[in-house]
Amino acid sequence: MVTRAYTVAFEGVEARLVEVQCAVSPGLPAFAIVGLPDKAVSEAKERIRAALDGMSIALPSRRIAINLAPADLPKEGSHFDLPIALALLAAMDILPKEEVEGTVSLGELSLDGRLMPVVGALPAAMAAAEADRALICPRACGPEAAWVGATEVLAAPSLLDVVRHFTGKAHLPPVEMGEAAPATAARDFAEVKGHERAKRAMEIAAAGRHHILMVGTPGSGKSMMASCLPGILPPLSAVEALETSTIHSVAGLLKGGIRRERPFRAPHHTATPAAIVGGGRSAKPGELSLAHNGILFLDEFPEFPRQVLETLRQPIETGEIMVSRANAHVRYPCRFLLVAAANPCRCGYMSDPARACARVPLCGEDYLGRISGPLMDRFDIRLDVTSVAWTELQGAPTGESSAIIAARVAAARAVQTARFAAHGIRTNAEAEGALLDAIATPDDGGRALLGRVAERFGLSARGYHRILRVARTIADLDGSPDVRQPHVAEAVGYRLASARAVA
Repeated sequence: MVTRAYTVAFEGVEARLVEVQCAVSPGLPAFAIVGLPDKAVSEAKERIRAALDGMSIALPSRRIAINLAPADLPKEGSHFDLPIALALLAAMDILPKEEVEGTVSLGELSLDGRLMPVVGALPAAMAAAEADRALICPRACGPEAAWVGATEVLAAPSLLDVVRHFTGKAHLPPVEMGEAAPATAARDFAEVKGHERAKRAMEIAAAGRHHILMVGTPGSGKSMMASCLPGILPPLSAVEALETSTIHSVAGLLKGGIRRERPFRAPHHTATPAAIVGGGRSAKPGELSLAHNGILFLDEFPEFPRQVLETLRQPIETGEIMVSRANAHVRYPCRFLLVAAANPCRCGYMSDPARACARVPLCGEDYLGRISGPLMDRFDIRLDVTSVAWTELQGAPTGESSAIIAARVAAARAVQTARFAAHGIRTNAEAEGALLDAIATPDDGGRALLGRVAERFGLSARGYHRILRVARTIADLDGSPDVRQPHVAEAVGYRLASARAVA
């Protein structure tokens, strides 16, 4: 007779239901697990054997066969331990078969029977809710899984507690949602002296999710302004919080509660392509996906390997990344705000005759030439950041606080949310085609100006449309229902600001 338990296998951020089938039949004693298990799944039999021995339960001296269906889906991870153990205990008539089949379970067993935390509890709870089953997971994963709210979540400290629950000796209480992960304090724009144009550009980037490139000498404030940017972004909506938390859950980065703040990812320029894009043995999400609905800050932008930089081009346009490996093809969302910072040359002082190297201006052309034209074309805002003199730092008044800027950004985002409610997008940066024409067609003066700029600087179609998107965001920040010539002029200024420096 075949007994069944249920668990999940992960394909990207999706959790697919897996049926764990157990058959105990006459024959030489053996314990086989089939259904494309990886090494961690195959080793489950030793952990289960030790855990049951600690409960004074001996495995039958018969042939035990475990099949993980569907058999053509690769099974990875130690979370298969608990469902395999439950299916086996049901086959041994220790647990009621109907009770086991009515739940989805996941958890890693230690040798003494304790349930160790595993990744992916949040998407597993979502899969259990869709299958109309309760979820059983380790105690440490319970607060995370309980955020789904659509299914009963039972968190157990050990396999013995799960057995007592199914046999009616001691029921596991439902788990309450864990506290949301505490927000990390971002730096305040009030600390930034001077740089009024740069702060305005950062506000526009935050309001419309426009990618921004800052080029300036070392110590001019590029990294500081990037660290202030999270403080002016609106909090995650309920849908965005679930999307972001699901990705972080699969990556094993979600601790207890759902994320409420937008991610800020700042990988080092020595990061590998797999670390940025995603991949590895089990095609885990990379920095692009971990920054979903948040900020991806790439400091020392030209220092990143060319292969890494070129992988950004498609995700910037599509908002998703397909990680293709020999044994996995996984799609991850990656709709982020890209903030890049670069020195104007390798020595960093090309614009300062007293400190510039002897290769000026060739050093700047070679250094920034590492950023390809197609990638450069994807930056909506290009910004020259100049150093602020020490006399200005001492006498400059305190600027606007992040709270004041954040209020304007939130108002602009609210306008975009209402505008795109029926179109499946969220910000001006995602508008295209007929929709972009409908919302961002400028007045006669704006069209004439944009036409002259396109002819004079040879704008690509992408560049033309990106100027329109930025102009639409500027109009939203100004509270204007229409895109007018001043909005277009400001957008053009940001688009062409660093064109001469980069050329």
